[in-house]
Amino acid sequence: MGVADYFKPVRSMTAEEARAFMKDKNPDDYHLVDVRQPKEYERGHLAGARLIPIGELHKRIGELDRAKPAITY
Repeated sequence: MGVADYFKPVRSMTAEEARAFMKDKNPDDYHLVDVRQPKEYERGHLAGARLIPIGELHKRIGELDRAKPAITY
């Protein structure tokens, strides 16, 4: 990931838009990433969400396939 990647526009979605997006897709076709802390994730998370705490995202971004869209929350 280069510096320019940090300045690309990011599309925001409402919860309803995210639900509609996920409903029409195979879960293998996108990433659902929970960026909260482990304790928050343990208390509850969306089915299929992968935990990558926001503080680790810069180190772990390579775990995500850049060809797939990602929804983070």
